[in-house]
Amino acid sequence: MKKPIVIGVTGGSGSGKTSVSRAILDKFTDVSILLLEQDFYYKDQSQLPFEERLKTNYDHPFAFDTDLFIEDLMKLIRYESIDQPVYDYAMHTRSDKVIHREPKDVIIVEGILILEDERLRNLMDIKVYVDTDDDIRIIRRIKRDMEERGRTLDSVIHQYLSVVKPMHQQFIEPTKKFADIIIPEGGQNQVAIDLMTTKIASILSDNRQK
Repeated sequence: MKKPIVIGVTGGSGSGKTSVSRAILDKFTDVSILLLEQDFYYKDQSQLPFEERLKTNYDHPFAFDTDLFIEDLMKLIRYESIDQPVYDYAMHTRSDKVIHREPKDVIIVEGILILEDERLRNLMDIKVYVDTDDDIRIIRRIKRDMEERGRTLDSVIHQYLSVVKPMHQQFIEPTKKFADIIIPEGGQNQVAIDLMTTKIASILSDNRQK
């Protein structure tokens, strides 16, 4: 039975995992491919007062609706369409909007905790960990949060030291041992990306011949 290739791409915040995922997408413009991001699958918090939602730790596994994430991925693997949820970061809860996604031959699953759950890992054909120095990751996060999210330098540093760094050490870094491929420096590592895309192309070729 025909089955899509599922590639998991993970790493800490600011590691460059999105750059790696985009690089793969760019390499396969002639292939049926989609990007499924874990960030869309934060839990619905509409039942909580807004003040309580503000306390959400978005770097903890409990923040994600992993059951729904797995359910949607399994549907895509069976070549069924899904209605992907949308998260409203301003309201700190799930939006009432959805994004209709059609199944593709290659699925890139991206997120900070995609290798944390064994059920999710077992659905992946290739598991990638983007390993980037902590200093580079915090600089990237400061730049992104200040330019794109209107955050102050003090608030970004406080969040990083109090939540992001300890959660990385507790939940994200340990998942490195589950990776098939470790890519240092993310999207800047062109050699590693070329090797990975060559492997994906080989699997696609084999699938077409079956």
